Amino acid sequence: MAARKVADLLECGAALTVVAPELDPALDSLAAGAVGGTLRIQQRQYRAGEAAAYRLVVTATGVEEVDRQVAADAEAAGVWVNCADDPDHCTFILPSVHRDGPVSIAVSTGGASPALAAWLRRRIGESLGAHLDLLATLLEEGRRALRRAGRPTTAVDWAQLLDGDLPALVAEGKEDDARRWVDEAVAVALGRGPLEH
Repeated sequence: MAARKVADLLECGAALTVVAPELDPALDSLAAGAVGGTLRIQQRQYRAGEAAAYRLVVTATGVEEVDRQVAADAEAAGVWVNCADDPDHCTFILPSVHRDGPVSIAVSTGGASPALAAWLRRRIGESLGAHLDLLATLLEEGRRALRRAGRPTTAVDWAQLLDGDLPALVAEGKEDDARRWVDEAVAVALGRGPLEH
């Protein structure tokens, strides 16, 4: 569990310090290939009160006494803490997150069931497909074109575009066709009339 949380935080660009007497071998590979953030590993026991030295603390030792001590130290120091499998001792909950390029979809059960949150995240990701990054990129390009022309990005009914054929075109790998749909919506908003498909 700790390695998964470390990987998620590194992906968000966090500078992490992992303190543990025994380390998951996956942490070594995460340290070697840290993407976005940095990872420092200290193989040792937690020292009472050291949670105060950090801005955010996640405790996932699996040893209840240690996790509670870390949570208590963090809370006493005013540091946000996530205590794995113990939502009563958390000041924040980590959602289960599906990422595809600039798109992030977070699912939370408020700490009631991390397994359910992960299951829901997987189902949502599978149902939406693997092309959300391209879809986001195309829409971003359209919004930029509107701003360059001095028009508000609300000049296009993006919801209508997304409820139409655009997502299916992207999912089918028809990037050129999808781009034409976005370009046409922008052209109409700019008063240039529809393009021919």
